[in-house]
Amino acid sequence: MAVTTQVSSDEKVITIKVDGRFDFTHQKEFREAYKNHCIPDLLFNVELSGTEYMDSSALGMLLLLKEHADNCKGKVILKQPSEGIIKILDMANFNQLFDIQ
Repeated sequence: MAVTTQVSSDEKVITIKVDGRFDFTHQKEFREAYKNHCIPDLLFNVELSGTEYMDSSALGMLLLLKEHADNCKGKVILKQPSEGIIKILDMANFNQLFDIQ
């Protein structure tokens, strides 16, 4: 898996792209992508179009990101998950916690 991060020029949008397997082996890399960003109205876009697999630890990492965003008065959007990833997110009721587009 690869985690890449892009910060918008106004630093109000952080895009975190997750390719391949999203599991515990990349927990530190995922956390590093957002931990130093905290301003009001910050938007975290988590791009999941290239995510092939997601386990329970990945769900936990998304919850930690949401907690961080909430503490910063920001928002998390999960973008373009595949059908398989949508099923996982729905089973975990993440559709009630996150904006999934």
